[in-house]
Amino acid sequence: MRTYLPVATIFILLTAAQAQDKKNLFLLDVETGVVAKGAYNEIRVPGNGGTGFDIFKPDFSPSPQFFYRLRAGVTLNERHTILALFAPLALRVNSDGNLAQPIAFNGSNFEAGLPLQVYYKFNAYRLSYRYNFIRTDKVKMGAGISFLWRDAAIELKNSQTSSRYNGPGPVPLLNFHFNWLPRQHFGFLLEADALAGRPEGRAIDAFAGVNFPLNRRLAIRAGYRVFEGGVNIDKVYNFAWFNYASAGVTLGL
Repeated sequence: MRTYLPVATIFILLTAAQAQDKKNLFLLDVETGVVAKGAYNEIRVPGNGGTGFDIFKPDFSPSPQFFYRLRAGVTLNERHTILALFAPLALRVNSDGNLAQPIAFNGSNFEAGLPLQVYYKFNAYRLSYRYNFIRTDKVKMGAGISFLWRDAAIELKNSQTSSRYNGPGPVPLLNFHFNWLPRQHFGFLLEADALAGRPEGRAIDAFAGVNFPLNRRLAIRAGYRVFEGGVNIDKVYNFAWFNYASAGVTLGL
């Protein structure tokens, strides 16, 4: 339960702000769909000395699975948007048969020739602020900053041994939002939280698709989301790419 406390606290504060000013728009957003593997999910623990392996390669068998993301926020005076996001991501993959080589992982050795199970988790809690510098009937654009707290873990297990690496930590990101409405009830939407160029890693969480504002308070959307990035430090090396087929609904209160 305590992992939900930051989102719950923000939710209560934003609800109070909404009640005090009718010009503010309180937002609830739900997104769901299917998440599938991307080009890679490369893992090495520790980053210096561990055995590198990729759970998106043919030795393993990740399957597409359903996902959900929950977001709540408030827009103040049509200019300042504050958002809180909870985006869980977890999957289990098994080796197809026997691994060709042993794996040294997090101080444990996993022998070749034994089926291996991998548990991969990257739950994201994100707080964002965005200033909406363009607000017209056809174009809405804004930019700001996000603070991401990752609740990450990688666990390996076979019939002889198991080992788990936990890697929570903060990540600062830049936030961007662009919504073009060529027609009253049809538009193109691009949203992203990203930061690249850091020596130890990068991150991008971006959505591109179409949206359908049914009225001022309700909009639905569908499109493609990519989640890519990773970290390269002494304790861990992990870079992953996930593809999402997603649909969502945003309700303004």
